[in-house]
Amino acid sequence: MAAPENPQANALDRELVDLLDLGLLAKHAHWSIVGPRFRAIHLLLDDLAEFARHSADRVAERAVTLGHSPDGRAATIAELSSLSGLRRGELRDVEVITAFVSILDTVADDLHAALDAFERDYVTVELLTSVLADVDRFAWMLRAQE
Repeated sequence: MAAPENPQANALDRELVDLLDLGLLAKHAHWSIVGPRFRAIHLLLDDLAEFARHSADRVAERAVTLGHSPDGRAATIAELSSLSGLRRGELRDVEVITAFVSILDTVADDLHAALDAFERDYVTVELLTSVLADVDRFAWMLRAQE
């Protein structure tokens, strides 16, 4: 996928890819987690996956509203995501917590950077700020499990 020369479109593309990947990673961990914190983290990861899917949809629809065609194909996600991956197989609850705190920190940092591209587009600023607030909330919930 050739990146458009539009900084706003580029910012939305980055957020879309990372949110789609976040949802996939959360589901993978949801299915793979083991350990004494299984139930609490298992449920939290399901909520995180749903949040990521819904947020990706909102970001993609905003891109279309602004005249940009989003690309949410698996190949694009695999190529462009800035998130750290997870290994296959069982994942200990403590490693899931550590991994997702780091992943959510990356998402938050990228959202802060994306906000710079939309200084005068208050609708998109509100959307990205809303997503950021929920990312921060999920990170807080995971940090409380450490």
